[in-house]
Amino acid sequence: MAKGKMTSVFFCQSCGFESAKWMGQCPACKAWNTMVEETVDRQTAKSATSGRRDQQAASEVCVLSEVTIREQDKVLTGIEELDRVLGGGIVQGSLTLVGGDPGIGKSTLLLQTCQKVAAAGHKVLYVSGEESQVQIKMRADRLGSFSGNVLLMCETSLDVISETIRKQKPEIVVIDSIQTMYSESVSSAPGSVSQVREATAALLQLAKGLLVSVFIVGHVTKEGTVAGPRVLEHMVDTVLYFEGDRHASYRILRSVKNRFGSTNEIGVFEMRGNGLEEVKNPSEYMLSGRPENASGSVVTCSMEGTRPLLIELQGLVCHSSFGIPRRQTTGTDLGRVNLLMAVLEKRSGVQLSGCDAYVNVTGGLKVNEPAIDLAIVMAIVSSFRNKALPAKMIAFGEVGLSGEIRAVSQAAQRAAEAAKLGFEVCLLPKSNLNDCRQEIAGKIRLIGVSTVMDALEYLNGN
Repeated sequence: MAKGKMTSVFFCQSCGFESAKWMGQCPACKAWNTMVEETVDRQTAKSATSGRRDQQAASEVCVLSEVTIREQDKVLTGIEELDRVLGGGIVQGSLTLVGGDPGIGKSTLLLQTCQKVAAAGHKVLYVSGEESQVQIKMRADRLGSFSGNVLLMCETSLDVISETIRKQKPEIVVIDSIQTMYSESVSSAPGSVSQVREATAALLQLAKGLLVSVFIVGHVTKEGTVAGPRVLEHMVDTVLYFEGDRHASYRILRSVKNRFGSTNEIGVFEMRGNGLEEVKNPSEYMLSGRPENASGSVVTCSMEGTRPLLIELQGLVCHSSFGIPRRQTTGTDLGRVNLLMAVLEKRSGVQLSGCDAYVNVTGGLKVNEPAIDLAIVMAIVSSFRNKALPAKMIAFGEVGLSGEIRAVSQAAQRAAEAAKLGFEVCLLPKSNLNDCRQEIAGKIRLIGVSTVMDALEYLNGN
């Protein structure tokens, strides 16, 4: 069969925009230097697209009100943290993208998922395009025993993988990774924009047509996004990111897109010699090793979906040796910290213009919730005055430009989590005080503050 005409096309690596000529800036996403040249067989691509359209046209039409939802359409993974992030389990016919830095534990997590799902009687196919069978077997031996329901395949040809899925009929398929897959209908190299997009489209068609749940692993760029076009994230049902320092033991699984559940949920894991283990109480885990009687240290509560998470905020303020003070943050927004320091100087008379300031969220978390504003203020003032805060105190609240402390959502759940871990005092917005008193019922001492000055007065009295 003769091939069609080969043409040169430029694709944006960020959004997938297609252009006939190279441009320095993508007109769609406004990103600079993201256009790459690829060779495309127009006739073959057109034939493949027409085939997919014909199959879609042959799909049955049904009445929306008559569609039934069954509980068995979700498969529990046996890993509670993963089930929470997925929205209650693996949805039948779903396509899930798992991204993360190299060595963070993506393959380990999915192999553990295959192990537990197969033990429950479900047929699983693990496809690897990066490792050999021996390498995967060595990792599997560290995780424990596997049942006969786990099938292993080391292949990069998408046509061979598709035929195997149709023949074996597994319930769950893992593709590790999408950047190594290639289709014969696309002439560009594996990992290119065209190949990644075509491979994802083919897997999406298999997932929806055969009702197979597919997990695909995606490499990330230095900016922390999945390598390849952003259209990849739009095609899948769920996008999960594995976060954390690869040299530390903790790992955080975060959902940034989920058609079947909340996008605010997180799962916390700890990397050990026998694989990833769930952290049942992440608040206690994040507060381990907290210093005693140290200035600039305060505990706050951030809501991650439906889960309250206690974290330690550290502030360090010292006089600058240069004309321009240095400000640096880890785990939170630098602009927000500068704003809060300006509020402190304007509304409370705390002279910080000649001081270096450093704010750190311990545990490797990234928190941008406004509810941690009050804790940042308390940490900065505590370090500036070199006065330690009470060890059993927690603080949360949003700070406005006038120095007012605004109400936050789910204040009662935050205070209840603090009380459960033995905290005795809760500094919170005054507007949340009545609701918390009704639900907490004396489990923790509640102190309502309406302005930053009220919070500083409490600090002066302790």
